[in-house]
Amino acid sequence: MHPRFRRSAVLLAGALIPLPLFMGQAAATADPMADAFARAAATYEVPRDLLVSLAYAETHLDGHDGEPSMSGGYGVMHLVSNPKTRTLEQAAKLTGQDVAKLKTDDAANIAGGAAVLRALADDLGVTAAGRKDPAKWYQAVAKYGNASSADVARLYADSVYDLMAEGVRATTPDGETVTVPPRAVEPERGPYADAKDLDAPNTFAAKTDYPGATWVPAHSSNYAVSNRPAGDKIDRIVIHVTQGSYAGTISWFQNGPRPNPTSAHYVIRSSDGAITQMVREKDRAFHAGSYNRRSVGIEHEGYVNNATWFTDAMYRASAALTRNIADRYGIPKDRTHIVGHHAVPGTDHTDPGPHWNWTKFMQYVTGGSGGTPNPHTPEEVCGSGYKVIDSAPLGSAGTAYLLYNSANGNNCATTIKKTSVGQASAVSAYLEVKGKPRVTDSGNFAYYAGPVRAAAADKCVRWGGKAGTATYDSPFEHCG
Repeated sequence: MHPRFRRSAVLLAGALIPLPLFMGQAAATADPMADAFARAAATYEVPRDLLVSLAYAETHLDGHDGEPSMSGGYGVMHLVSNPKTRTLEQAAKLTGQDVAKLKTDDAANIAGGAAVLRALADDLGVTAAGRKDPAKWYQAVAKYGNASSADVARLYADSVYDLMAEGVRATTPDGETVTVPPRAVEPERGPYADAKDLDAPNTFAAKTDYPGATWVPAHSSNYAVSNRPAGDKIDRIVIHVTQGSYAGTISWFQNGPRPNPTSAHYVIRSSDGAITQMVREKDRAFHAGSYNRRSVGIEHEGYVNNATWFTDAMYRASAALTRNIADRYGIPKDRTHIVGHHAVPGTDHTDPGPHWNWTKFMQYVTGGSGGTPNPHTPEEVCGSGYKVIDSAPLGSAGTAYLLYNSANGNNCATTIKKTSVGQASAVSAYLEVKGKPRVTDSGNFAYYAGPVRAAAADKCVRWGGKAGTATYDSPFEHCG
């Protein structure tokens, strides 16, 4: 047994539950995965809801029959085995389980992930009391993602804590339901508080070819500097699926050099359609073999055999990006020129796979089905006399607005949704007048959050909001 876990073993022994039986030979139950999370959380003193949220962020609780992700990750907890990261082998040492079993057995894999996460917490000095508080696990979660940089590590950890705040309700491949009740946690980011927030709107907008994207460059070994379209005509757009998580894919494209360099121009997140650009369109990303010279590649977070990753927010964001690329390069908006990776000559890839809805996607690309627009305007929400004086996009999920009423000196903040319009989803808006407490309207709303009004004549204000996982926080501004 690993020295870090002797105390847990003693406690379990005191309860007359031998550790090997407790972990590996539990009787079959009606809820085997939920029970596996509960056992692993108790054994390694990891908050259960945090453990489930991390697993859902990585795999949507799908072990993919022991097949690896793009970066060599296995199982529900995405235990990685590649030349730079060996959490799979570390889990084997910590739990005493065979590597082969950790790849294919959900319960063993979940225990392995919990053991690795606990080891990271121990290395960071998280105390026994601290282990009970999910907020104190942030740095361990950030390190668990094996990110290539502190910025991506923050992106990874934030996604896990966002899931906890929103709650999780997942159906496993065997039909079991695993849930996490919504629970807002203010994480203790430690040194990651100084990392760039890659979800902040327009953080790097000036550097991207697509205005709605964040710029995070791939490693220089993973693409070829070129001069397209002057050197090579761009006449194809290739649709990919990452076989991994959003943050994990960004990190993988940043890692190098390696024997098989890989990248794409864009990566799109499942939950809210957030877009990261990693290779400039003028340069050749290594994503589609014989089509590299002539195409722009778009990766979509998820796995080809699990339809839950392909959300409407992702389809809409990808379609808007695809339409923008096609318009700029004169690419016809048809299935001859907008193709899946599987259709590239000479490829052995199958993505985007059978669950990708080409009909819906192409309707969005061509404008044949624009979906439900939000019928509400910020002026309507705030009321008569209010005019918009500032705004900030929240990815593709919505827009935060600040309004002012010159007649009475009041400000108003509201967040208007752009996706999941008419359906209850997490959205918030806040307004803070300097010297006074912040006022926030937050909940699961169908169309907007707010209005949040406050008297602010000649006063500086902070304002902002959140839709999906995208957040905007202003500095004190508009000071009269």
